[in-house]
Amino acid sequence: MVRELVMPKLGLTMTEGVLAEWRVSPGQPFRSGDVLLVVETDKIASEVEADSDGVLIETTIPAGETVAVGTPIARWSADGAGAAPAPEPAEAPVAKPAPTPVAANARPLPAPVRANGERILSTPLARRRAEGLGVDLAMVAGSGPRGRIKVADVEAAAQTRPAPQPAPQAPKVEASVAERSKPTTLQATVARRLTAAKRDVPHFYLAAEAEVTELAALRDRLNADTESGLPRISMTHLVLTAVGRALAAMPEMDRVWDDEPPGGAILALGRGDIGMAVDTPRGLVAPVLRGAATLPLDRLAAEAASLTRRARDGRLTEEDFQGGAVTVSNAGMHNVTYMTSIINPGQSSILGVGSVRSVFRPDDAGAPVLKRELGLVLSADHRLFDGVTALAFLNRIIAGLERPLRLLRAP
Repeated sequence: MVRELVMPKLGLTMTEGVLAEWRVSPGQPFRSGDVLLVVETDKIASEVEADSDGVLIETTIPAGETVAVGTPIARWSADGAGAAPAPEPAEAPVAKPAPTPVAANARPLPAPVRANGERILSTPLARRRAEGLGVDLAMVAGSGPRGRIKVADVEAAAQTRPAPQPAPQAPKVEASVAERSKPTTLQATVARRLTAAKRDVPHFYLAAEAEVTELAALRDRLNADTESGLPRISMTHLVLTAVGRALAAMPEMDRVWDDEPPGGAILALGRGDIGMAVDTPRGLVAPVLRGAATLPLDRLAAEAASLTRRARDGRLTEEDFQGGAVTVSNAGMHNVTYMTSIINPGQSSILGVGSVRSVFRPDDAGAPVLKRELGLVLSADHRLFDGVTALAFLNRIIAGLERPLRLLRAP
C-alpha cells in the first residue's frame, strides 16, 4: 500500500512550485485534513492537506527545492506501514587519535633543534604529527634509540599536556536584543517577491489629486437606497470602476513585461482584469478582479466584496492571483495623504490611493474654496510606459472620479 505523493497543481497555469516546508516528518502518522506541506508559487503560499489517513515513509525532495508539477516528492503508506519505531539509545563510540596520512610527495620537515642549537632526534612522521597536533618536540621525551622521538611519543604528549588557557576577554556589555521570530511562509514569500520587484522593475511615479466632493455625495446617495438589495458602494469600488473605465479606453496599459525570452517580451493581456489589495489577518494580498474594466458598478461591488471575504477567510486559490496588469491599493482608511506603492511582480503598474482631505483651493477669481481631494500615486514600469502615456492613464482615472455619473453608465 505504498504510494507516491507528487507536487500538486494548484492552478491552471502552475508548472512548478517551491516546496517551502514539510509539516510531517518521515515515520510520522497523519490524518485526513492534516497539513502535509507548504507550497509556494509566484503568487501565493498554499498549505497542502492530506485527503486520507496514512504514514509518511520518506521525503524524496527536501524543503527549499523548486519542483515541477507531478514530480514525486515523498512516499506514504495508507495501512500504517513505515511508522517510525521508538529509537533505541546508542552507545557513544570511544574516540582515539587517528593516524595522520602522509602524502607520497610531501615535503619533509626540517629536523628541529633545541634553544642551545642541539639537534632533536625524531622520525619524519613524528615531526609531521607534532606539527599537526601543535606539540613542541623540545618538550617530548623520546622512547626510541638514543632518545629518538617517535609518533607514539608525540601522541602521548598531546594527550597529557595541560589544556591551553583561554585568552582574557573584555567584560561583556549587556545590550538590549530585539526578539527574533521566524516569518510566516506568506510573509517570506511577499518579502522575496517585492524585493525582486523593487530591484528588477524600473519604477517611476506620478502623483496627483482628484476632487471627489461629487463622488462622495454619489456614494452616499447610492447607499441610502437600502430597499434595493444592491451591495453597498465603497470608495474602493468607485476607484476600481474608474480604473476599469480608463483601462478600457487605453488598452495599451493592459500590458506586462516578460523576462523569460532573451531580451524580454511585451505581453498584451486585453482582458481588463484588475488586482485589488486586501488586508487580511495573514498579511496583505492582491487577488485579481476578473473583467473589472467591463463590469457595471453594482456587479463590480458584489464581485469585490466576495473576493475580499474569501481573502480574509484564507480561501483564495492560485487562479485568484493570475493575470492583471494593474492593482489598486487603497489605504485611505488609515489616514495617509499619498501612498507610493511597489508594483506587484508580474504586473506593470499599481495605483496607491490615500485619504480624502478637506483643503482650500483658489477659484477662478482667487477666492478660497473648500475642496475634498483624494491623493493618488501611480507607480509604473518604465520598460513599458513613458511619462506621457502613464500620465494620460492617471488623468483618465481622475476624470472618472471627478465626473462620477460616468461611472454609472454601461462600459
